[in-house]
Amino acid sequence: MITDQQYDLLLHYRNDKNMTITTAAAKTGMSPPTARKYLRLEKRPSEVKKARTHRTHVDAFAGVAQECKAYLEEHPDIEAKALFQHLQRKYPGQFKPGQLRTFQRRVKQWRGQRSKEPYFEQVYKPGERAQSDFTSMNSLGITIRGVPFRHKLFNFVLAYSNWQSVTVCNSESFEALSEGLQNALFELGGVPSLHQTDSLSAAVKNHRRGKKDFTDRYLDLTHHYDLEARHTQARCPHENGKVEQSHHRLKKAVKNQLALRGSHDFADLEAYERFLEETVAELNTPRQERLAEEQAALKPLPAERLEFCQRIQATVTKGSTILVQKNRYSVPTALIGERVEVRIYAQQIEVWYAQTCQERMPRLHGEGRHQINYRHLIRYLVRKPGACANYRYHADLFPSRIFRMAYDALKCAHTEWIQADKVYLSVLHLAATESESGVEVVLEELLASNHPITPEEVESRLKASEQHLQAAHLGAYDGLLNSQPAVEDLS
Repeated sequence: MITDQQYDLLLHYRNDKNMTITTAAAKTGMSPPTARKYLRLEKRPSEVKKARTHRTHVDAFAGVAQECKAYLEEHPDIEAKALFQHLQRKYPGQFKPGQLRTFQRRVKQWRGQRSKEPYFEQVYKPGERAQSDFTSMNSLGITIRGVPFRHKLFNFVLAYSNWQSVTVCNSESFEALSEGLQNALFELGGVPSLHQTDSLSAAVKNHRRGKKDFTDRYLDLTHHYDLEARHTQARCPHENGKVEQSHHRLKKAVKNQLALRGSHDFADLEAYERFLEETVAELNTPRQERLAEEQAALKPLPAERLEFCQRIQATVTKGSTILVQKNRYSVPTALIGERVEVRIYAQQIEVWYAQTCQERMPRLHGEGRHQINYRHLIRYLVRKPGACANYRYHADLFPSRIFRMAYDALKCAHTEWIQADKVYLSVLHLAATESESGVEVVLEELLASNHPITPEEVESRLKASEQHLQAAHLGAYDGLLNSQPAVEDLS
């Protein structure tokens, strides 16, 4: 078989050098009959060669082709080498290591035969569309005072400029959706034409067959802001592609900032929210030019926000607790036996009685959890110390680790278990009526010095520390007055 280069050289010698066919063929390394053949055809060898359609040997992978295609269909990202090793284990001795390269080529062919869904690039107009979604941040390991903080973010994104706004939340509830959406709109200073979510149950009636309708509360929210409501199809996250990609960029930016910060722990929720605000502000910096185009096309905001809360009725039990969405909360004992109204917001609940808000507390998420405020019950526990040891919510009587350590020390110091409970409840009563943080400092000092813990000792040290602080504050104030420059008498 001659090459295209030999054919080109043959033409050169035959036409340009005026050589005979025999001489030109000899110089190009081919026989005269072959030279005459290609000169007659006037085609290069590559143009004459026909592709082989028959196999020269038996296909070693013919028997497992359908099995392999099924694996590739179910796991598109699986590597050919891993699949080949699986076949070697399943069919011992049938496939040799030297066949790996052949199998890799065959997998490439199979993948090339599989139809893939194309991406249809969209064109967005300023002020036209916004997308939102919830994303979990648990994988980043955020902690508040050392305690893991499991939470989500509501992420709002403008499709044209990619400007975004985030709100911390605990669940994908309607209250969280409402708060996050309204926070974003008021931060933006205007309203886009359309808001698109996925098929989350907080906004969409997913149980309806056929056409899906929005919930009444979500429609009230969108009507208040003159927003057109739209949702994606179920299990089609690519339809909300802008916000899905924004999740990835946001988590990557937060992860980088946490690494530069040197810690994933925050003093409180407010500190973490400030950290998120700064991170999102950096992400939004290069988007300002397109954001200005968006803001010029936005509709005006309504005069005020639309506050949403779920209202339920609950009866206060004899234990001074209420059950709200399968979670237990304590309330003031004056409400025992009364029917109260509970207003449920995204991050807190309010207990109302006689048109007055009696209590506000953080909202619990999930089921079977409880939040008992020892201040509601301590007055009566001091009177009935025998009820402390086996109290169902005994763990909630320790505001911090120091209080728990003090209780354990008292249990070791007193042979009578009830005496330890009496002392601890008296100390806890001081924390409720005087200063929890002050009592915690005193307890830490007593534990460090192995000094006996008594209510009298805690109270005396607490008063001494308060007097010292007061004296220090007054002394500083007197010093400030004495340091004022004399005023010149202009009379």
